[in-house]
Amino acid sequence: MQRKLITIHLFLAAFFFPIALMFASTGGLYTLSIKGAYEESSRSIALQQPLEADLAALVGLAQRELDALGLAAPTGAAGIKKAGTSFEMEWTGVERDVVLKPTADPQVAKLVVKETTPWRHFVQLHKAKGSAIARGISVVWAVGLVLILLSGLLMALRVPGYRRQAMVAGSAGVVTFIAYAMLG
Repeated sequence: MQRKLITIHLFLAAFFFPIALMFASTGGLYTLSIKGAYEESSRSIALQQPLEADLAALVGLAQRELDALGLAAPTGAAGIKKAGTSFEMEWTGVERDVVLKPTADPQVAKLVVKETTPWRHFVQLHKAKGSAIARGISVVWAVGLVLILLSGLLMALRVPGYRRQAMVAGSAGVVTFIAYAMLG
């Protein structure tokens, strides 16, 4: 059994190491407000009628404009949010974010395209703004992380010389988590 645990632990740790580095670095630096940047451009869009807060219509208009620019749609979700007394549609993704909003002239809308820099690309992956495949890999990574931790803990608990250390560290981890949850 110990040999199987070691094999599982080794395989999962080696396989997921690159993803672990990405999630740890993007998450840790995001906490310190290092989020990456965007290269932003905007254009005005002539409208036949004023924009309304209809998500499907706004996405359709943004998609037509992106097609005209030769740009792929963002890989994440679109939504409408309040902006002062108005609204804007924000559509996020790994490669780009798109914002579509009304202007002071009801016959003109503004389309803002925000291309991600390389670091922001990784931050967006961390935030699940990628494709369905990228989100699936993130879920598999989350399960893999739990299995790596569990296999390491089970190995430690099976070896008498490490059992006590694992139990002390685990108890300290539980206390720290409780403090984190209550003080966070």
